[in-house]
Amino acid sequence: MSPSDLRIALFSGNYNYVRDGANQALNLLVGHLITQGATVRVYSPTTDAPAFAPTGDLVSVPSMSLPGKRGEYRAALGLPAATRRDLAAFAPNLVHVSAPDFLGQRAVTWARARGIPVVASLHTRFETYPRYYRMGFLERPLIAMLTRFYNRADAVVVPGPMLADILKGWGVTTPTGIWSRGVDHARFNPGRRDPAWRRALGIGDDDVAVGFLGRLVLEKGLDIFAGVIAELKRRGVNHRVLVIGDGPARDWFAARVPDAAFAGFQTGDDLGRAVASMDIFFNPSVTETFGNVTLEALAAGVPVVAARASGAVGLVDDGVTGALVEPRDVAGYADALQHLIEDGAARHAAGAAGHARAAGYQWDRINQAVIDTYLRVAAPR
Repeated sequence: MSPSDLRIALFSGNYNYVRDGANQALNLLVGHLITQGATVRVYSPTTDAPAFAPTGDLVSVPSMSLPGKRGEYRAALGLPAATRRDLAAFAPNLVHVSAPDFLGQRAVTWARARGIPVVASLHTRFETYPRYYRMGFLERPLIAMLTRFYNRADAVVVPGPMLADILKGWGVTTPTGIWSRGVDHARFNPGRRDPAWRRALGIGDDDVAVGFLGRLVLEKGLDIFAGVIAELKRRGVNHRVLVIGDGPARDWFAARVPDAAFAGFQTGDDLGRAVASMDIFFNPSVTETFGNVTLEALAAGVPVVAARASGAVGLVDDGVTGALVEPRDVAGYADALQHLIEDGAARHAAGAAGHARAAGYQWDRINQAVIDTYLRVAAPR
């Protein structure tokens, strides 16, 4: 069996209507699959004003906006008759589900009823979300649901070994492989640094800018970030804060880091410039399965201080390319940042080491691992 024999139905909760690391990876995967001769059809909620054009054929699935302050995201309502007819006409020989939502659950049921193999990919630590919204009691039931979901697949691909261990600890027995991530080295590299752009934001050439990069939502660890910045200020450590991104918690965050420079949402080469213009990237989030933003910072020659969690373990070499700190250790984060702020030689050495470390992350090689998984589960059928 070869890639050209594959007919893949890919199910996503958000393929292109809000830009994030997960759907960037999925679109790059679909592009690679198409170049290898595979046929792909994507099923996802859509909007009238998507964040970017989709790669491949995209079928809109009926959905509704999430309630509350996260209305930019949509929840699919399952697999209605029209979608099932489209699936039957497409006749996939493999189903890939990328989220454990209603759409993903129904897609697995549809595939298993027809003897079609299923590959699931894990992109987000959904089980960590309740703790940021004062609903920690939901974490254990959510883990139980996720365990059942991944145990219904024929194979699971995760971004790194730590996630594989977490799934095994939950009781997931499905064979699990690694689908890492790549980075656009032409966009994210030290040469993109732009002192004039920094100056326009009020950051001087001699200022050490501690950067945040990502959507401004509570589950990205904004509370810890703000607490650490307050601790640095209490210690009298001179620094600036550079925030790249936007989101529903912007006002909440701005009130807690009032001296920060907010660069807003950045894309394309502008994002590469913004990342390279940091001096240190600080990422206290524990919700990522793979630190796309962490890899981008490393590629740009920026040292990283991050939570010792699935988004950074395996990417950040503690003491070499930056520092890993226990997730909610405010003093530990402040110690690591203070060292890099005050020791320019150590900061530059860590940035150079990170740039070299990131060089091995190439998208085509990494996406081939997913094709290999597809062929392994599809060939016996």
